[in-house]
Amino acid sequence: MENLYIKQFPDLMSGKKILYVHGFASSGQSGTVVRMRTVMPSAVVIAPDLPLHPQEAIQLLRDTCTAEQPDLIIGTSMGGMFAEMLYGYDRIVINPALQMGDTMVSHNMVGAQHFQNPRQDGVQDFIVTKALVKEYKEMTQQCFSGVNDEERLHRVVGLFGDEDTTVDTYDLFASHYPHAIRFHGEHRMNDKSFMHSVLPVIRWFDDRQEHRERPIVYVGLDTLRDAWQKPTSSAQKAIRRLIEHYRVFFVAPSTTNEPQLMGQTVAWAMEYINVPAYDHLLFTNQLHLLYGDYLITSSSLYGASDFMGTHIVYGSDTFKTWEDIIEFFDRLGGQ
Repeated sequence: MENLYIKQFPDLMSGKKILYVHGFASSGQSGTVVRMRTVMPSAVVIAPDLPLHPQEAIQLLRDTCTAEQPDLIIGTSMGGMFAEMLYGYDRIVINPALQMGDTMVSHNMVGAQHFQNPRQDGVQDFIVTKALVKEYKEMTQQCFSGVNDEERLHRVVGLFGDEDTTVDTYDLFASHYPHAIRFHGEHRMNDKSFMHSVLPVIRWFDDRQEHRERPIVYVGLDTLRDAWQKPTSSAQKAIRRLIEHYRVFFVAPSTTNEPQLMGQTVAWAMEYINVPAYDHLLFTNQLHLLYGDYLITSSSLYGASDFMGTHIVYGSDTFKTWEDIIEFFDRLGGQ
């Protein structure tokens, strides 16, 4: 693993159960399972080996949910397809293969195959037949069968790699669930995509389950981009540090008379901040009306000087760089 990106969070999902549903030709001993157990050492990660036949796999998963009552389910690829069907639980589906039968055909999975990770039963080789492909096509017809308002609005978040060349079910998923997010990554997760894209969503679910109210930090996008529309030095590092302890919202001036500019702002935020910016981007010209603990801007425009919390002026003598701001919050210790 790329240890540069791995960091432990003992308080995240502490004492809770996470059910991980692996992808096709994988197992409960995948690198993703190791990654989750490393990053969240106080959580219990349950990762069963799935049977080859889809009906047996979904039954195993439903039995596991009944027995273990997981607090969160995370499924990748084929596992994302199965996770979508586990209604009544909080779920993150990552690059879900919601048309698994078609994917098996289009990627030449028919014939002799080899499991990518060791399995508890010791089996390493298997054969994909046309009959098995048909079973998966029939299984995917059951996707979205249990969707209701609770599922749509609160239970499920879909993450879709913008460099995924194996599966692209973003539009299909988004037609049933509103929380569909593009993240920077490929079909298979690595340490970087997990830490920067999946972990923030896990934190959202954990906070909601715990009714946890973190201090709020508003960050003006003007502090995050330079004159060439690139991220300012250390800005991305700072955001990743802040979201560990705070609810972070990103603020830009409202230009409702120029919707193209607002669209460009959204595109910039999703490109350079990515997942943490999803549903956390605000447009306002009345910063003094924001309710929160900290506001970071590069000037006192739009009422920032009248903000009721602590106003940090980026570029001032005290906070010349984002490194100075990081040091300030490090001294606070996340309070």
